[in-house]
Amino acid sequence: MSAMQQQLGSAPNWGEPKIAVIDDRKRKRMQSNRESAKRSRIRKQQHLDDLLSKAAQLQKENGQIAERIDKTTELYIKIASDNNVLNAQIVELTDRLQSLNSVLQIVEEVNGLAVDIPEMPDDLLEPWQLPCPMPIMYPANMFQC
Repeated sequence: MSAMQQQLGSAPNWGEPKIAVIDDRKRKRMQSNRESAKRSRIRKQQHLDDLLSKAAQLQKENGQIAERIDKTTELYIKIASDNNVLNAQIVELTDRLQSLNSVLQIVEEVNGLAVDIPEMPDDLLEPWQLPCPMPIMYPANMFQC
């Protein structure tokens, strides 16, 4: 049995280089995995930073667009209000013209004088069909915010 013990005792000596090679490979693989994981974490952090930067930029742009919308809405409300005032003035002036024309007709009937009373054109009642439309002049930067 001593020969057998000697063979068993010497068997680990033959396997040690194999174990050392396996341990060395395992150590290298573990080191490679650590480095790969570190690179992966760095890429992940960089991607997260890029996303946060993009989100901040988009929020800033969103705020600027909201400001432009508010200014445009405010301008639209002002123009709509001015338009309503002008339409009310058209109605008022049309009524005054009709009243003045009726007064002139009464004066003509009472005095017997021939007064040339032009018929009120429909253009006053329908201002969108004026024969000589007048362009509305606004500043060039009115709609730019």
